[in-house]
Amino acid sequence: METFELVKNIKAALDDKKAEDITVLDISEISSIADYFIIANGNNPNQLTAMQDACDEAMYRAGVHAKHIEGNANSTWVLMDYNDIIIHLFSKEDRQFYNLERIWKDATVVDFE
Repeated sequence: METFELVKNIKAALDDKKAEDITVLDISEISSIADYFIIANGNNPNQLTAMQDACDEAMYRAGVHAKHIEGNANSTWVLMDYNDIIIHLFSKEDRQFYNLERIWKDATVVDFE
């Protein structure tokens, strides 16, 4: 499965779990660490866990396994590394604090509309 198709599957999984403010950044032209960052936030730890599980399940069904996952059920920021796709799941407060969109402002925002 192509990387962009995987990104669409992850976005759909996050939508299904009512993730808020899902942003997909194409960083392929400005960084060698990955092709895409997917950033989303949830309202509470249970929702963040559900979002993480949904992303991992979507990737597993596509035959892709996480290279590394940082964070747990008590975390307010979960990072999921799937080589070409890195997923950042935040609490609202942490997302505002870290503001990855500002740090990666040179990236291209992918529009799914």
